[in-house]
Amino acid sequence: MGSLWDDLDSLVNSPSSFSEKAGERGTIKPKADFNAGEDAAALKDAIVGLGTKEKVLIDILTQRSNAQRQLICEAYQEATGRTLLEDLKGDTGGDFEDLLVALITPPAAYDCHEVMRAMKGAGTKDSTLIEIFASRSSKQIKALCDVYLTETEKKLSLDLKDEVSGDFSKALLLLVEGKRDESTTVDTEQAKEDAKTLYEAGEKKWGTDESKFVDILCQRSIPQLRQTLVEYKNISGKTLQQSIEGEMSGDLEELLVAIVKCVKSVPAYLAERLYESMKGGGTDEATLNRIMVSRSEIDLMDIRAEFKKLYSYSLLSAIESDLSGEHGDCVKALCGGDD
Repeated sequence: MGSLWDDLDSLVNSPSSFSEKAGERGTIKPKADFNAGEDAAALKDAIVGLGTKEKVLIDILTQRSNAQRQLICEAYQEATGRTLLEDLKGDTGGDFEDLLVALITPPAAYDCHEVMRAMKGAGTKDSTLIEIFASRSSKQIKALCDVYLTETEKKLSLDLKDEVSGDFSKALLLLVEGKRDESTTVDTEQAKEDAKTLYEAGEKKWGTDESKFVDILCQRSIPQLRQTLVEYKNISGKTLQQSIEGEMSGDLEELLVAIVKCVKSVPAYLAERLYESMKGGGTDEATLNRIMVSRSEIDLMDIRAEFKKLYSYSLLSAIESDLSGEHGDCVKALCGGDD
């Protein structure tokens, strides 16, 4: 795995890791000749009739953009007096239900609900928080926080303070509060200075000054951090990821490594997360569903390509080996093909 992150040759000139132009590299495109009323009627027939016609649900909900699904939800409620959400929950179950509900939820609300779920109950699911806040753009994070405020009448940053602590809390809150610089210009001298600061705060000293890593990695712009990674390798002979892994542990290490990976390539980071969700004895369906749905209109084609590059077999074949039934069929439909 290390070699992917060690190769810095094309790093600085790579396209933005945080591209979010819907449909550009997604597997799901808006349907041409779309008719919300017709789709709502077909969904009603599939749900209300004797036995649910799962194939109809899959065919419609995985082959429309999220914006089109919102129009379908409106048309469904107008036609039936019930919400599609209520009927899907009443008529399906398990991972399949979770996936269908995710598909009809607006993207910012879905991210928000995943964060809420990670904070709910005993113990916070830090890996979910790390994945979301390391891989989302500042714009996406702000939209998520706005939904949280609307639904709970509380600020997410205040609630998170009760859930996490230490340097991990400081780093996460910087991301949640949108402190990352959005500039696209790169200051090479600043990158050299930051690389030197990081080297002196970690590799060069006895003990690690984690706060320097948190400040730089959570606040500099993505293009600026790309240059910093290059300068760091020049100074230390190691990649920044290697240094973080050698100097830190626990949630803070996991978050900072995730940020470094996302600076290099969000699709490669999420491909790795998908692989982890399916390897071994059981499947982490929540992570699998979240990545497949949240990236289906952004960069799932790139994630597929990175998966194949990293593991020498396709994402589709991994899904086919790991999942079955309606849930498996729905995930495969989102995957959209083989590489």
